[in-house]
Amino acid sequence: MSKPTDVRLHGATLFFLPVQTRVPLKFGTETLTSVTCARVRMSVMDRRGRSAEGWGETPLSVQWVWPSTLTYEERHDGLKAFCEVLTTAWGRFEAEGHPIEIGHRFLESELPRLLDGFNAQRADREPMPWLAALVCCSAFDIALHDAYGMAHECPIYDTYNADFMNADLSAYLSPASRPGGEPGTVRSFSGRYPADYLTSRADVLPAWHLVGGMDALGIEAELPANPGDGHPITLVDWIQRDGLKCLKVKLRGNDPAWDTDRIEQVGRIAFEQNCHWLSADFNCTVHDPDYVNAILDGLMHTQPRIYGMILYVEQPFPYDLETNRIDVHSVSARKPLFMDESAHDWRLVRLGRELGWTGVALKTCKTQTGALLTLCWARAHGMTLMVQDLTNPMLAQIPHLLLAAYGGTIMGVETNGMQFYPEASDPEAVVHPGIYRRRDGKVDLTTISGPGFGYQLDAIDRTLPEPTASAGRG
Repeated sequence: MSKPTDVRLHGATLFFLPVQTRVPLKFGTETLTSVTCARVRMSVMDRRGRSAEGWGETPLSVQWVWPSTLTYEERHDGLKAFCEVLTTAWGRFEAEGHPIEIGHRFLESELPRLLDGFNAQRADREPMPWLAALVCCSAFDIALHDAYGMAHECPIYDTYNADFMNADLSAYLSPASRPGGEPGTVRSFSGRYPADYLTSRADVLPAWHLVGGMDALGIEAELPANPGDGHPITLVDWIQRDGLKCLKVKLRGNDPAWDTDRIEQVGRIAFEQNCHWLSADFNCTVHDPDYVNAILDGLMHTQPRIYGMILYVEQPFPYDLETNRIDVHSVSARKPLFMDESAHDWRLVRLGRELGWTGVALKTCKTQTGALLTLCWARAHGMTLMVQDLTNPMLAQIPHLLLAAYGGTIMGVETNGMQFYPEASDPEAVVHPGIYRRRDGKVDLTTISGPGFGYQLDAIDRTLPEPTASAGRG
């Protein structure tokens, strides 16, 4: 089955863009001070022989995708090397169709094979995890979606329907089973397409601010050194400058006294500064639901106002869900409980739902294709959605915000690139000022328009480095 709108891959080119943070960002037990962004140019050809180019980008956030005792450089070099492997694989991948069809086929057949081969060649080293492979792959997949929209001169979100796709969602998704293994009959994906689970695009979104474990709150006796770049250095300053209403609090997950105190400190600042919502992010460090329950119950009794401000709890437990099958119903009985690192794909979301998770935090860094399919499965099964950041700068910010704009999230979108490397996005901010600076607690997407993801690259004055790798079908 095929359509006149189908495209085939023609080539891929990889660029690496290094970025330094202005202040450290703590991830669980590690701290991020720099990141390499992988930027990909993908070329496609339609059935008439006309070519089009698309772009994708993602930060290779080493500490998040590959928690380990290995040195940062060992993991960083591994991620970059795998991106080069993917450049050859994507550039020569023989596939034709809609981006979801091509992307799904690559994720199901090629990426596992490539990761196994990559790890086998480095058998004397710790194997790179699947999450890291997904993040490397995401820049290529995003670029493919953008190229398809460019080929058809329309926004990519206008193509997630029967007019452009050859197969409905039943080709990719299976509904949850009833007790006893009977397939559900009320959640069939037959005749359904991603467009059936998307909302009308929101052009203005509430913005969540990340309160990292090392961030100054503004109540310390001694404040950290001021980078002198004109941007805020304390949480209070950020709230006042950006009009913030939603604060995501990074926690340790292995120190209940510190975690409780941190939530209380941020909570007091929140209601003093007229913020409305908090979320608690334990970053995969908890192994027993009682740890989270004790903190939540303590807040409910001693700080009921702060407890009431917590909109949801994010990923307290290890992200390898199949190995760590922890029943979390007791946590989700207290607050909505969102999968993040665990939500690699819709199959793991299905397992998570069985274990008691009630929401999914989507990320474009796990591929646009995978995020859309996960969104559809979760929404069809009554789960709540959120779109979380990977501290996305530059082009990476745009597909990230669009997923939230069409996704119908519980509350806006997390966006924190402007906190940790605001100047990295200066060229893009000239064209899209509303998405790289939060105002009145919101981001404004109205400048994102045109075909593909609406980057408007021709208007962005950015000089790229020399390509790191390139491959094509000739």
